[in-house]
Amino acid sequence: MKNVLKIVGVFCLAFVAFACSKNDDPADNDLFVGTYKGSVSFSGGDKKINTDNGSVTVAKIGENYNFVFSDGIEDLTGVKFKKEGDNTLVNVDFQDGIQYIKITKNSLNMLYMKDGKTWTANAKR
Repeated sequence: MKNVLKIVGVFCLAFVAFACSKNDDPADNDLFVGTYKGSVSFSGGDKKINTDNGSVTVAKIGENYNFVFSDGIEDLTGVKFKKEGDNTLVNVDFQDGIQYIKITKNSLNMLYMKDGKTWTANAKR
């Protein structure tokens, strides 16, 4: 049953990914899926991954954002943002660690530390 749910989830994600254009802005939509390509990294425990040719798929459903990384990097889920200025989304929170994520329709910049794990991304769409 879990495999069926995974397959359905991947199908839905792929469908939404192809339905969204590069001109879609994550700040303007309740439903958004976009892929940003560039350098991504992760470190946590014994696992360290760093690549200049990685990708991050950003999926927004309602107020929550999920970040699905390439190259076996753990995903980030349930992140909330506030909209700033010209359709820029920023998450800055120092309460649970350093959590900086900036998303525009063209770029994703991230330094996110939580529970002894660190995610970074510097990517473009």
